[in-house]
Amino acid sequence: MRVTALARRHGLSRSTLLYYDRIGLLKPGGRTGTGYRDYTAGEDDRLRQICLYRRAGLSLAEIRRLLGGPRRDLSAALEQQVFEISGQIEALRARQHMIVGLLKKPRLLERASVMSRGTWTGLLRASGFTDEDMKRWHRDFERHEPRRHQRFLEFLGLPPSEIRMIRAWARRARERRGRR
Repeated sequence: MRVTALARRHGLSRSTLLYYDRIGLLKPGGRTGTGYRDYTAGEDDRLRQICLYRRAGLSLAEIRRLLGGPRRDLSAALEQQVFEISGQIEALRARQHMIVGLLKKPRLLERASVMSRGTWTGLLRASGFTDEDMKRWHRDFERHEPRRHQRFLEFLGLPPSEIRMIRAWARRARERRGRR
């Protein structure tokens, strides 16, 4: 298969494949008698992997290191990517909450389909939760999954001071309950 056909097959430009050849990421299996790059099914499979890893957000340098390497290296790189994406999502969510705060339009979060404290407590109340039920929910969440409780409160866009207050209250309530 020639370079243009392979590029089209994967939704890439010809110049992208030439670049991949230049940096050693995807070398053609051979050349035709007239000097054209000729790609085999093996290079087609390799390019499929490259495209998949690019869509996952891995850099070309990382992809080059991973291809042909141990499977555990790939798993570690993809896990790291998950954590990086989570950090980016948190940063974007914080920026979104800041902008909504500047606008003084908290209902904008609902229209943007963002989970906020108001949306969350509204859902709980609509499900029949009382204030006491919500307190119990926080207390149990903090007891069983403290890190996830922290992340959930951050997800709701609560300020750090309020998160500390809620978690401290939940721990104290759990300790009081344990003494009974």
